[in-house]
Amino acid sequence: MSTKLAVLGAGSQLGREVLSCLEERDFPVEDVIAVASRKDIGAEVSYGDRTLKMRDVEGVDWSRISICLATGGMELSRKWVRPIAEAGALVIDSSSAFRRDPTVPLIVADVNASVLAAGPTGRIIAIPGPVAAQLAIALKPIHDAAGIERAVIATYQSVSSGGREAMDELWVQTKGVYVNQAPEPRVFAKQIAFNVIPQIGDVRPDGATDEEASIVFELQKVLDPDILAVATCVQTPVFVGHGAAVHLELASHLPAGDARALLRESPGLMVVDKHNEEGVVTPVETVGEWAVFISRIRADTSVDHGLSLWVVADALRKGSALNLVMTAEIALSRGLLAR
Repeated sequence: MSTKLAVLGAGSQLGREVLSCLEERDFPVEDVIAVASRKDIGAEVSYGDRTLKMRDVEGVDWSRISICLATGGMELSRKWVRPIAEAGALVIDSSSAFRRDPTVPLIVADVNASVLAAGPTGRIIAIPGPVAAQLAIALKPIHDAAGIERAVIATYQSVSSGGREAMDELWVQTKGVYVNQAPEPRVFAKQIAFNVIPQIGDVRPDGATDEEASIVFELQKVLDPDILAVATCVQTPVFVGHGAAVHLELASHLPAGDARALLRESPGLMVVDKHNEEGVVTPVETVGEWAVFISRIRADTSVDHGLSLWVVADALRKGSALNLVMTAEIALSRGLLAR
């Protein structure tokens, strides 16, 4: 069967990164089209050596599209993902629109692709947010080996998740500080340059933010609903790369050395863990990389069977774009594109 692929929201940062990943991995497709809402019609995006012009989502014959990678955000997904799926295309959605739908599988390609073995219940597949995705990749081998009972997570998130406007605000504020120009918060509630903001998303009645609740829910849905977890999300003045400090209580003892060896052999991971300044990976070092990086693996002696680690990845590439493309590759290999 010939394969035609559409990237919905191709002009977004994620959409452009997805096109880059498709080309770099030589995705086996007959044709790729870039699709957007009406306001972006005619804009151009790069796909390898080609330049694609954006098509109007309303003008695409979706019955002729095999697979759609939705990268345009919540509003566009809520409006178009179901109609596209009903027309026959398999849709893999990056937004949070369908993550909590019990009929829609939530996939991290390195972790639970086996869920797709029998095919999804519908024509929609969701992927989790980038923080939950990189945490799932890091924690899956540990959970399989020793059983994670509780996870205490502190995330240190870059502004890339807020899109181009958020990145521009950090850039403008950073320059402004050096010329005594008072930062004007617009995207963020408070100054982000040379600062951290311990709140991402709206605060819920229980005191957790939407982002914190989403990370916990998505991690449980992908790994195991019985894992107890709590997250604190901090916005940092970093352009790309999400980091997380993770403290685990395990069901059985797993020495730090054994965990280190286990993680080195696990898919999607790179362990860089030496007891010196070169032995840790920081967000800036993950930019453009394909892996989730693990450092600071050590025993947590404050609890029985405790383990602590540092997890960091390029949120845009590894956390989202690559997961979309790898999930599409799995769907293709398992014949899920056939109507």
